[in-house]
Amino acid sequence: MSAKPNILFIMADQLRWDYLGCTGHPHIKTPNIDALAARGVNFARAFVQSPVCGGSRMSFYTGRYNFSHGASYNNFPLRIDEKTIGDYLRPHGYRTVLVGKTHFKPDMESLARLGISPGTSPGIPYWQCGFEAFERDDGLHPAVDGKLYGSDPAYNQWLRQLGYSGENPWHSWANSVVDENGEVQSGWSMRNARRAARVPEEHSETAYMTDRALDFLRAARDGPPWCLHLSYIKPHWPYIAPEPYASMYGPQDVQPAIRSQEERDNAHPVFAAYMDMKKKKNMSRNEAREKVIPTYMGL
Repeated sequence: MSAKPNILFIMADQLRWDYLGCTGHPHIKTPNIDALAARGVNFARAFVQSPVCGGSRMSFYTGRYNFSHGASYNNFPLRIDEKTIGDYLRPHGYRTVLVGKTHFKPDMESLARLGISPGTSPGIPYWQCGFEAFERDDGLHPAVDGKLYGSDPAYNQWLRQLGYSGENPWHSWANSVVDENGEVQSGWSMRNARRAARVPEEHSETAYMTDRALDFLRAARDGPPWCLHLSYIKPHWPYIAPEPYASMYGPQDVQPAIRSQEERDNAHPVFAAYMDMKKKKNMSRNEAREKVIPTYMGL
């Protein structure tokens, strides 16, 4: 090819392979992803390299195993000598851009040793995983004692401009619900998953990040070739969906869990520790699955 094609790299955090129409789920409606699979390639024998967000992304970005690139868990830095998709494409004239989530952590120790300032060239690519951050939002913005814990994302600021009040509308509106008594309840509690978010679909995280990606595409129309990494936070927990998706599915749409007592009796130590976590015990209960998974499907 003489022309360099633009590249749109979409990722959805915590999306199971078998919860898509194109991979055979009998009930879920994913028409846009299914259409991409129909006119492209659906890798039916691909295996994730890490069960944890951060390490998995770094394997996607580098094409290397967890034990090779070093970022084996969330908040573990990617080694400075590891090249990502952005690093490979930029020398070929591409503008490499991020919209959304990465969980990338820079190798600050090596940056300091080499005398590279993260906020300046050539430090910027190392600071953002080889991408230019058009809008970065790693999600998970909990409130502690009513105060925002961590950075204030642009999505929060946008919600406030729309009139959603409070210090942390990400939590109190987009990821909270109203119960039968008219009281606001947190989406962090999975017991609230079957209620709809306090924001309409067009004000959700997913719609907002899609709009930001479209903002970039319009701005880049007459520029150099681009690689846009659009990385969605959902369907990651908190499991709160806006209408009409909150009520689109029910317990009858949930696939039965594949279980084996032998797995528990002879569990690998890592798997045994995983099963012993509070969240995992909760999610193994059928009543929890029937509340959470329909909302997960809606997300």
